[in-house]
Amino acid sequence: MRTALVTGASQGIGRAVALRLAGDGFAVAVHYHTHGEEALATCREIQANGGQAVCVQADVSDRAQVREMFAAIRRELGGVDVLVNNAGIAQIKLFQDIAEQDWDRMFDVDVKGMFHCCQEALSDMLHRKRGKIINLSSIWGLTGASCEVHYSAAKAAVIGLTRALAKELGPSGIQVNCIAPGVIDTPMNGSLDSETLRQLCDETPLGRIGTPQDVAEAIAFFASDSSDFITGQVLSPNGGMVI
Repeated sequence: MRTALVTGASQGIGRAVALRLAGDGFAVAVHYHTHGEEALATCREIQANGGQAVCVQADVSDRAQVREMFAAIRRELGGVDVLVNNAGIAQIKLFQDIAEQDWDRMFDVDVKGMFHCCQEALSDMLHRKRGKIINLSSIWGLTGASCEVHYSAAKAAVIGLTRALAKELGPSGIQVNCIAPGVIDTPMNGSLDSETLRQLCDETPLGRIGTPQDVAEAIAFFASDSSDFITGQVLSPNGGMVI
């Protein structure tokens, strides 16, 4: 049985991905930072459906915690075959109001967290000469978003990381791809009021915002054997908002 680590899997997109990959036969490491009860509920749902799952806790911006997390996964499930770097934070602020600590925390979690997890996963993948890394960016990493400069910059960095790492790891049989979702109905977007959501739907050719399952389906494709000749690519499930 192959093992998948999904970071930020206690709710939203990460939870949907964990459930989807478990349905495809993966043993799933359900990572969380602070939402332990929700992560445990995700594990229990996977187990109730006959799957294998463990909960693992870490602040992905802390290398020591990430190292301990991977050691726990190896003990429980074996090495990681598929890494889904979903953990991330967002913040809406005018550029001139962004404090240095806001900027640093954004990059520590959304970029350095991926750096840590990728390096730890590679100790298994390079030995096996196979593996799949799937990084979560955003349409704002493609186009930029007003009042989210630090978030947009971090998500653009994720795209650059993906493309460069794909070139470096391709000869080792390891694929690195990126998902850049549009506006998705998740707790991260829970602060949006109904009028804003209506406007976003109007701006989307398919006439709705996305669901976590929409994103999970795209990630499941990159995790599957069907994507074995695809690397360094950015797939954007966004309903046509960005074309």
